[in-house]
Amino acid sequence: MKDTKRVLITVKTYPTISKKYDELVCTAGVLEDGSWIRIYPMPFRKLDYENQYKKYQWLEAPLEKNSGDVRPESYQVKDINRLKLLHSVGTDDNWSERRRLVLKNQHAFTNLKNLIAKANKNELSLAVFKPTRIIDFLWEQTERQWSKEKLDLLKAKSQQLSFFQTPEEIEEAFSVVPKVPYRFSYKFVDDEGTESTLMIEDWETGMLYWNCLKKCKNKEDQALQQMKQKYLDDFLKKDLYLFLGTLKQFHGWAKNPFVIVGVFYPPLMQQVDLF
Repeated sequence: MKDTKRVLITVKTYPTISKKYDELVCTAGVLEDGSWIRIYPMPFRKLDYENQYKKYQWLEAPLEKNSGDVRPESYQVKDINRLKLLHSVGTDDNWSERRRLVLKNQHAFTNLKNLIAKANKNELSLAVFKPTRIIDFLWEQTERQWSKEKLDLLKAKSQQLSFFQTPEEIEEAFSVVPKVPYRFSYKFVDDEGTESTLMIEDWETGMLYWNCLKKCKNKEDQALQQMKQKYLDDFLKKDLYLFLGTLKQFHGWAKNPFVIVGVFYPPLMQQVDLF
């Protein structure tokens, strides 16, 4: 059918709670032609968030432009009963298929000022960004529990979510999706030498925290150092790209509306592979 699109999921953020349920998560990906698309709201149960669909998995769904979101790539699912999960794209041959799908027909921005200018003209709200140099991986402590006020507001709005969630499902889901008590960021330089710090909201970052904490027997300092090793030492040996997305409430006017919604880290290509 004409309204059905195939999307390769490349962005899946860690759940957060705000006073508007539509800001809980961000799901985005690329279409078969390589163009970006954001699916919002995504009809999944928070309890099954990790397992409902995976990054770099194709899904097929009937999509229509989301009239409640001015960001040009934002669409919504018309009929969740027609949503199909398809095959995943692996990392064979040095990520060749992922690299082809993600980077084909995509301009990898290297200048943050130019990217922000395009977002403020509403030309885009999702982009691939290639930093010139990563300076640091940072963290700062934040609240350790979900805000009771926001939880209560979320439950009060549960009827708005009833097309894919019940109040019981919401309560159960957030009882098993723990709040990460830190906010993580990359500090980097673009091609003009401009230094920026952007928050990372990737699902993998949140899950890495919990996995490292478990390995370190709940010693947070050690877990954070393990994360830093991953995001600095390990990722900087890769061909690192950042997926940037604007926050809805800041899109079109903020000095910098972007956050890092995903990290793309295929292996560095050997020079001989280019010929």
